[in-house]
Amino acid sequence: MDLFEYMRSTNQEKEAPLAARLRPATLDEVVGQQHIIGKDKLLYRAIKADKLSSILFYGPPGTGKTTLARVIANTTSAEFTQINATVAGKKDMEEVIAKAKDLSGMYGKKTILFIDEIHRFNKGQQDYLLPFVEDGTVILIGATTENPYFEVNGALISRSVIFELQPLSVEDIKDLINRAVYDKDKGMGAYDAVIDEDAVDFLAELSGGDARHALNAVELGILTTNRSEDGRIHVTLEVAQECIQKRVLRYDKSGDSHYDTVSAFIKSMRGSDPDAAVYYLGRMLYAGESVAFIARRIMICASEDVGNADPMALCVAVNASLAVERIGMPEAQIILAQAASYVACAPKSNAGSNAVFEAMETVRQTGNLPIPTHLQDAHYKGAAKLGRGTGYKYAHDYPNHYVEQQYLPYELNGKEFYKPTGNGYEARIREHMKRIKEEAAHDIK
Repeated sequence: MDLFEYMRSTNQEKEAPLAARLRPATLDEVVGQQHIIGKDKLLYRAIKADKLSSILFYGPPGTGKTTLARVIANTTSAEFTQINATVAGKKDMEEVIAKAKDLSGMYGKKTILFIDEIHRFNKGQQDYLLPFVEDGTVILIGATTENPYFEVNGALISRSVIFELQPLSVEDIKDLINRAVYDKDKGMGAYDAVIDEDAVDFLAELSGGDARHALNAVELGILTTNRSEDGRIHVTLEVAQECIQKRVLRYDKSGDSHYDTVSAFIKSMRGSDPDAAVYYLGRMLYAGESVAFIARRIMICASEDVGNADPMALCVAVNASLAVERIGMPEAQIILAQAASYVACAPKSNAGSNAVFEAMETVRQTGNLPIPTHLQDAHYKGAAKLGRGTGYKYAHDYPNHYVEQQYLPYELNGKEFYKPTGNGYEARIREHMKRIKEEAAHDIK
């Protein structure tokens, strides 16, 4: 490294964002993630012993994925190389592999390759790494905000240990905020700033477990606030509110947080909890989820989970879907809330959905069984001569508009698919069907 490069590196470190300057250098400085780096945990022991295998760090932004990689860089005896998948290509990886082979061959030294945003690599780029990870040319450390089971090749996953990082707790964020304000070596202690306790609480709550978001707000507050009469910079609640305008929400429409939120929304409606249903609806709307997508999920739940226990649920859901399509946001959120809360409060039955699934399974097992002749169409040419429709009993000619006759194929005689529950309107359906069948049987006698 020449003098100019050294000066550039030094200046870059001094001028780096607060979140980067405050990044810990050792495991003992890391805040949070004790479920994977506690002193009795596998990752802690592996880092301390410098015996790492290939690993993938997966978690939301600002939870410490890059931080843990830098800690490993500071503690390992191996060569540590970092690339970012958003800008690196195959040529960059070829250079790393070539250097790793030289170090291994000449000095017996291992190489750790840290790839940030590894999910940005396409399948071909990920496949290129596979043989070198498998033969130990490099020890891979990948970091991703996306579920690796969705975004990383299965072959790489099978050769790696996945560590899921959790959002930092409010207390962890508070610790980092105070460290940022008062630490004179890495933080902003030289600015002689002070932060009010309610400002700390506010920033910690609204950061959504993202340390970087909270620290960026602290840095902005200190750098843009004038000194008070006492000569100090006071980061008040008002200053904090200006620096972090909107709560961070982790919601990627193609990632697992999307699926988790939608799943919770549906299960809350199914579980008859309107409060939870509206809460998850709010989360999706806040994150900008498509109102058409939400409306589709409500319609499905209205049929699958409410069914004939309240036939109006599907009517409400379908009309809500049509209404939001015509009206759009922001008023659409009111319509969706009405539909979601109605479906959540409605009596539940999955008898209808179970019926069709059971019927399809029966069809799969038995094939196209012959339809009883009297149910077949008697109107097409030659049908009457073949006896099609002969013996059919017209239900409206009988009491209760019901008459006993074979409707299922004879091989399935007596088979029940739809079994109405005792919930809501389905109880009336069950009683009605029972009554007309009993009266029909009595008339026959």
